[in-house]
Amino acid sequence: MSLKKTNTTLAAAIILFVLYLGLSFILAPEAVTPGVGLPSWPAGDGGGFLVMKGIRELSMGLVLGVLLVTGHRRALGWVLLAEAVAPFGDMINVLAHHGSPAAAFGIHGLTAALIAVTGLLTLRETGRTHRAPAAAPAARPA
Repeated sequence: MSLKKTNTTLAAAIILFVLYLGLSFILAPEAVTPGVGLPSWPAGDGGGFLVMKGIRELSMGLVLGVLLVTGHRRALGWVLLAEAVAPFGDMINVLAHHGSPAAAFGIHGLTAALIAVTGLLTLRETGRTHRAPAAAPAARPA
């Protein structure tokens, strides 16, 4: 399997997962929240923050999807790297709020690493095509 096909498969899997996660947080945050590693459901009207998380995830997936579908692979690599910050931040948030370290590292940390590695692989794949071609030797007059 070529690097491009591998990267496309990884990116598509990430996109589908992020879209699924986003929709889950928007449509049924109470069902999804126990799996993210935080120790308790938000008090009061805190559930609105979970819908915000869902909208964040959904928009992240849409951006990645647009870049993949339109063939902007170099931009896809950079955006994957940038978006790896979100699950890393979720990992820090779970740990800071005394949530499950297993969920923090096993869910959020691994997700951040997978997204970052996919971004790096995509940049590696596209790096070869973005290097300037060697200048042709100048023709010498006869």
